[in-house]
Amino acid sequence: MYSKTTAYYDKIYSFKDYRAEVQRVTGIIYENRRSDGNRLLDVACGTGCHIEYLKAYFDVEGIDLSQEMLEIARQRNPEVSFHCENMIDFQLGHRFDVITCLFSSIGYVKTLENLISAITCMTRHLVPGGVLVIEPWIAPDKYYPNTVHSIFIDEPDLRIARINTSAVEGRVSILDMHYLIGTPQGTEHFIERHELAMFEEGEMHGTLTNAGLEVTHNAEGLNDRGLFIGRRPLDAKTVAA
Repeated sequence: MYSKTTAYYDKIYSFKDYRAEVQRVTGIIYENRRSDGNRLLDVACGTGCHIEYLKAYFDVEGIDLSQEMLEIARQRNPEVSFHCENMIDFQLGHRFDVITCLFSSIGYVKTLENLISAITCMTRHLVPGGVLVIEPWIAPDKYYPNTVHSIFIDEPDLRIARINTSAVEGRVSILDMHYLIGTPQGTEHFIERHELAMFEEGEMHGTLTNAGLEVTHNAEGLNDRGLFIGRRPLDAKTVAA
Protein backbone atom coordinates (compact mmCIF):
# COMPACT_ATOMS: atom_id res chain seq x y z
CA MET A 1 0.00 0.00 0.00
CA TYR A 2 2.74 2.47 0.94
CA SER A 3 5.15 1.63 -1.87
CA LYS A 4 5.06 5.15 -3.35
CA THR A 5 4.94 7.11 -0.12
CA THR A 6 7.27 5.05 2.07
CA ALA A 7 10.16 7.45 1.55
CA TYR A 8 7.94 10.34 2.72
CA TYR A 9 6.00 8.54 5.44
CA ASP A 10 7.90 9.98 8.39
CA LYS A 11 7.71 13.46 6.92
CA ILE A 12 3.94 13.17 6.50
CA TYR A 13 3.46 12.03 10.09
CA SER A 14 6.09 14.23 11.67
CA PHE A 15 3.34 15.82 13.78
CA LYS A 16 3.09 12.64 15.89
CA ASP A 17 4.87 12.72 19.25
CA TYR A 18 6.03 9.12 19.34
CA ARG A 19 8.07 9.63 22.51
CA ALA A 20 5.05 10.92 24.45
CA GLU A 21 2.85 8.13 23.09
CA VAL A 22 5.34 5.50 24.19
CA GLN A 23 5.62 7.01 27.66
CA ARG A 24 1.83 6.90 27.95
CA VAL A 25 1.44 3.35 26.67
CA THR A 26 4.37 2.11 28.77
CA GLY A 27 2.63 3.33 31.93
CA ILE A 28 -0.51 1.46 30.90
CA ILE A 29 1.51 -1.68 30.22
CA TYR A 30 3.19 -1.56 33.63
CA GLU A 31 -0.21 -1.13 35.30
CA ASN A 32 -1.64 -4.22 33.61
CA ARG A 33 1.18 -6.68 32.97
CA ARG A 34 1.41 -9.60 35.40
CA SER A 35 4.13 -11.65 33.71
CA ASP A 36 7.78 -11.50 34.75
CA GLY A 37 9.36 -11.09 31.32
CA ASN A 38 10.05 -8.02 29.23
CA ARG A 39 9.55 -9.10 25.60
CA LEU A 40 7.38 -6.84 23.45
CA LEU A 41 6.04 -7.31 19.92
CA ASP A 42 4.87 -4.24 18.01
CA VAL A 43 2.32 -5.37 15.40
CA ALA A 44 2.04 -3.21 12.26
CA CYS A 45 5.16 -1.39 13.38
CA GLY A 46 5.55 0.67 10.19
CA THR A 47 8.85 2.53 10.03
CA GLY A 48 9.66 1.70 13.65
CA CYS A 49 9.07 5.11 15.23
CA HIS A 50 7.30 3.70 18.29
CA ILE A 51 9.96 0.99 18.57
CA GLU A 52 12.66 3.66 18.63
CA TYR A 53 11.38 4.59 22.11
CA LEU A 54 9.86 1.27 23.20
CA LYS A 55 13.27 -0.39 23.03
CA ALA A 56 14.42 1.70 25.99
CA TYR A 57 11.93 -0.19 28.17
CA PHE A 58 11.47 -3.59 26.51
CA ASP A 59 13.19 -6.29 24.47
CA VAL A 60 11.40 -5.44 21.25
CA GLU A 61 10.52 -7.11 17.96
CA GLY A 62 8.29 -5.78 15.19
CA ILE A 63 6.14 -7.11 12.38
CA ASP A 64 4.64 -5.36 9.38
CA LEU A 65 3.22 -6.40 6.03
CA SER A 66 5.23 -3.76 4.13
CA GLN A 67 8.78 -4.76 3.30
CA GLU A 68 9.51 -1.15 2.31
CA MET A 69 8.42 0.07 5.75
CA LEU A 70 10.52 -2.56 7.44
CA GLU A 71 13.63 -1.48 5.56
CA ILE A 72 13.33 1.96 7.15
CA ALA A 73 12.50 0.41 10.55
CA ARG A 74 15.67 -1.70 10.38
CA GLN A 75 17.79 1.33 9.51
CA ARG A 76 16.29 3.20 12.47
CA ASN A 77 16.61 0.24 14.86
CA PRO A 78 19.43 -2.02 13.59
CA GLU A 79 19.55 -4.01 16.83
CA VAL A 80 15.86 -5.02 16.64
CA SER A 81 14.43 -8.12 14.92
CA PHE A 82 11.72 -7.41 12.36
CA HIS A 83 9.43 -9.81 10.52
CA CYS A 84 7.42 -9.30 7.34
CA GLU A 85 4.11 -10.83 8.45
CA ASN A 86 0.35 -10.31 8.27
CA MET A 87 -1.25 -9.47 11.63
CA ILE A 88 -4.07 -11.90 10.87
CA ASP A 89 -2.05 -15.12 10.81
CA PHE A 90 1.59 -14.60 11.83
CA GLN A 91 3.50 -17.42 13.53
CA LEU A 92 6.75 -16.42 15.22
CA GLY A 93 7.26 -19.55 17.29
CA HIS A 94 7.74 -17.71 20.58
CA ARG A 95 5.67 -15.58 22.96
CA PHE A 96 5.75 -12.09 24.39
CA ASP A 97 4.88 -10.34 27.63
CA VAL A 98 3.47 -7.37 25.72
CA ILE A 99 1.94 -6.97 22.27
CA THR A 100 1.04 -3.55 20.93
CA CYS A 101 -0.91 -2.61 17.81
CA LEU A 102 -0.96 1.19 17.58
CA PHE A 103 -1.85 4.06 15.24
CA SER A 104 -5.23 2.46 14.44
CA SER A 105 -3.57 -0.21 12.30
CA ILE A 106 -6.14 -2.78 13.43
CA GLY A 107 -8.66 -1.12 11.08
CA TYR A 108 -6.83 -2.55 8.08
CA VAL A 109 -8.15 -6.04 8.85
CA LYS A 110 -11.37 -4.71 7.21
CA THR A 111 -13.79 -7.41 8.47
CA LEU A 112 -15.01 -8.72 11.81
CA GLU A 113 -13.85 -12.19 10.79
CA ASN A 114 -10.32 -10.89 10.23
CA LEU A 115 -10.46 -8.96 13.51
CA ILE A 116 -11.23 -12.20 15.33
CA SER A 117 -8.35 -13.94 13.54
CA ALA A 118 -5.91 -11.11 14.34
CA ILE A 119 -6.77 -10.90 18.03
CA THR A 120 -6.74 -14.69 18.36
CA CYS A 121 -3.31 -14.74 16.74
CA MET A 122 -1.97 -12.01 19.01
CA THR A 123 -3.39 -13.69 22.10
CA ARG A 124 -1.74 -16.96 21.11
CA HIS A 125 1.59 -15.10 21.16
CA LEU A 126 1.06 -13.78 24.72
CA VAL A 127 2.44 -15.49 27.79
CA PRO A 128 0.08 -15.92 30.77
CA GLY A 129 -0.08 -12.57 32.53
CA GLY A 130 0.92 -10.78 29.34
CA VAL A 131 -0.92 -7.75 28.01
CA LEU A 132 -2.24 -6.76 24.59
CA VAL A 133 -2.73 -3.05 23.83
CA ILE A 134 -4.73 -2.05 20.74
CA GLU A 135 -5.37 1.49 19.52
CA PRO A 136 -8.57 1.22 17.45
CA TRP A 137 -9.61 3.08 14.34
CA ILE A 138 -12.50 5.53 14.55
CA ALA A 139 -15.81 4.04 15.70
CA PRO A 140 -18.78 4.28 13.27
CA ASP A 141 -20.60 6.95 15.29
CA LYS A 142 -17.50 9.19 15.30
CA TYR A 143 -16.67 8.95 11.61
CA TYR A 144 -17.90 11.78 9.42
CA PRO A 145 -18.05 11.04 5.68
CA ASN A 146 -17.91 13.76 3.04
CA THR A 147 -15.42 15.82 5.03
CA VAL A 148 -12.16 17.10 3.58
CA HIS A 149 -8.75 16.54 5.20
CA SER A 150 -5.28 17.73 4.25
CA ILE A 151 -1.62 17.62 5.25
CA PHE A 152 1.07 19.88 3.78
CA ILE A 153 4.86 19.61 3.92
CA ASP A 154 6.84 22.70 2.98
CA GLU A 155 10.63 22.25 2.87
CA PRO A 156 13.22 23.82 0.54
CA ASP A 157 13.56 20.74 -1.67
CA LEU A 158 10.29 18.99 -0.87
CA ARG A 159 6.67 20.03 -1.19
CA ILE A 160 3.88 17.58 -0.35
CA ALA A 161 0.15 18.11 -0.43
CA ARG A 162 -2.06 15.23 0.70
CA ILE A 163 -5.79 15.79 0.36
CA ASN A 164 -8.68 13.40 0.75
CA THR A 165 -12.44 13.47 1.15
CA SER A 166 -13.69 10.81 3.54
CA ALA A 167 -16.19 8.27 2.26
CA VAL A 168 -17.84 5.13 3.60
CA GLU A 169 -19.00 1.80 2.23
CA GLY A 170 -20.99 -0.12 4.81
CA ARG A 171 -18.76 -0.34 7.88
CA VAL A 172 -15.55 0.45 6.00
CA SER A 173 -14.13 3.95 5.84
CA ILE A 174 -12.67 4.84 2.45
CA LEU A 175 -9.81 7.32 2.24
CA ASP A 176 -8.62 8.04 -1.29
CA MET A 177 -5.54 10.09 -0.52
CA HIS A 178 -4.39 12.32 -3.37
CA TYR A 179 -0.69 13.10 -3.22
CA LEU A 180 1.06 15.91 -5.05
CA ILE A 181 4.81 15.58 -4.40
CA GLY A 182 7.35 18.03 -5.73
CA THR A 183 11.13 17.62 -5.61
CA PRO A 184 13.97 19.19 -7.64
CA GLN A 185 13.63 16.16 -9.94
CA GLY A 186 10.00 16.89 -10.79
CA THR A 187 6.41 16.73 -9.57
CA GLU A 188 4.11 13.73 -9.55
CA HIS A 189 0.53 12.99 -8.56
CA PHE A 190 -0.91 9.65 -7.45
CA ILE A 191 -3.69 8.25 -5.30
CA GLU A 192 -3.50 5.79 -2.40
CA ARG A 193 -6.68 4.09 -1.25
CA HIS A 194 -6.92 3.25 2.44
CA GLU A 195 -9.80 1.07 3.62
CA LEU A 196 -10.24 0.66 7.36
CA ALA A 197 -13.05 -1.16 9.14
CA MET A 198 -14.95 0.73 11.81
CA PHE A 199 -15.70 -1.52 14.78
CA GLU A 200 -18.12 -0.75 17.59
CA GLU A 201 -16.66 -0.61 21.09
CA GLY A 202 -18.73 -3.66 21.97
CA GLU A 203 -17.33 -5.60 19.02
CA MET A 204 -13.76 -4.87 20.07
CA HIS A 205 -14.49 -5.67 23.70
CA GLY A 206 -16.34 -8.87 22.82
CA THR A 207 -13.65 -10.12 20.45
CA LEU A 208 -10.93 -9.61 23.05
CA THR A 209 -13.05 -11.28 25.73
CA ASN A 210 -13.84 -14.25 23.50
CA ALA A 211 -10.10 -14.67 22.90
CA GLY A 212 -9.74 -15.31 26.64
CA LEU A 213 -8.51 -11.88 27.73
CA GLU A 214 -9.52 -9.73 30.69
CA VAL A 215 -10.48 -6.47 29.00
CA THR A 216 -10.50 -2.82 29.98
CA HIS A 217 -11.15 0.20 27.78
CA ASN A 218 -9.24 3.45 28.18
CA ALA A 219 -11.53 6.03 26.56
CA GLU A 220 -8.88 8.72 26.13
CA GLY A 221 -6.08 6.58 24.77
CA LEU A 222 -3.18 8.23 22.97
CA ASN A 223 -5.05 10.44 20.51
CA ASP A 224 -8.67 10.42 21.67
CA ARG A 225 -9.38 7.13 19.87
CA GLY A 226 -9.16 5.11 23.05
CA LEU A 227 -7.16 2.00 23.87
CA PHE A 228 -8.29 -1.55 24.45
CA ILE A 229 -6.20 -3.41 27.01
CA GLY A 230 -6.46 -7.19 27.20
CA ARG A 231 -4.61 -9.15 29.86
CA ARG A 232 -4.11 -12.89 29.52
CA PRO A 233 -4.94 -14.63 32.82
CA LEU A 234 -2.02 -16.12 34.72
CA ASP A 235 -3.69 -19.54 34.64
CA ALA A 236 -4.34 -19.44 30.88
CA LYS A 237 -3.51 -22.60 28.94
CA THR A 238 -0.73 -22.15 26.42
CA VAL A 239 -0.96 -23.24 22.81
CA ALA A 240 1.67 -23.20 20.09
CA ALA A 241 2.63 -19.72 18.92
